[in-house]
Amino acid sequence: MADFLQLTGKTFIIFGVANRKSVAWFIAKALEEQGAKVIYSVRSEARKKSLETLLTGKPVFICDVEEEGAADRLAADIAAAGHAPLHGIVHSIAFANYSEGFKPFHETKRADFLQATAISAFSLVEIANAFKPHLAPDASVVTIGISSLLVTPDNYGYMGPIKAALDSATRFLAKSFSADTAVRFNVVGAGPLKTSASAGIPGYLESYLYTEKLTFRRKNLSTEEVANTALFLLSPRSSGINGGTIVVDAGLGSNFYDKEIVRLAMRPEHKA
Repeated sequence: MADFLQLTGKTFIIFGVANRKSVAWFIAKALEEQGAKVIYSVRSEARKKSLETLLTGKPVFICDVEEEGAADRLAADIAAAGHAPLHGIVHSIAFANYSEGFKPFHETKRADFLQATAISAFSLVEIANAFKPHLAPDASVVTIGISSLLVTPDNYGYMGPIKAALDSATRFLAKSFSADTAVRFNVVGAGPLKTSASAGIPGYLESYLYTEKLTFRRKNLSTEEVANTALFLLSPRSSGINGGTIVVDAGLGSNFYDKEIVRLAMRPEHKA
């Protein structure tokens, strides 16, 4: 069926493109391939300059979500440029200050936790509020979360609780907006991906290879698979989904007792 996702001619704003490996970039590319118009928001002039080749000829705006009021200014600028109404928002923003390395969770610094929360979770609330007057009545907002809020990986640090806050905020936004709009809010709960951001996490490669063994297919996710799920949630074809988290993990979360992993873990040299 032609234009099955019904995205042709619609306008979306994407937050979080950092490079060609970004989830946000794969979503943006997929939207453009479907005939949608994509507006890009990046965090700084330096980031905009670094993306000049990638985003040549595309509308690019600057919004540092850590700065109070930045989302309001961005919404006003985009509306003034004639890009409204928007049919969807993609929030793919996350930041944590691990400059001192990973520490036990109970040693998390207040400033680091609050900064990461403001950028990675509360920014969605501010963006939604700022863009509310400029959204199409049935717009869709999608944010990128994680596949499980119950796991406690040592090398993810305090970002686990912050991603939980993002997940919860998404549901509350869905309820709040439902009072006078049909705008939907959903989360793509992505399993481990091979991105530049993840490459900076100490020990991530080992974790990535381990989780690959736990997927049903013995192959980790591609970023395109996460982008495709986001595309569905942005489209009218997902109109019945609101306030939800769609887990995309290739079966990772359901395969804890895989017999091969158990066998390797119980090898004699691993016993106490």
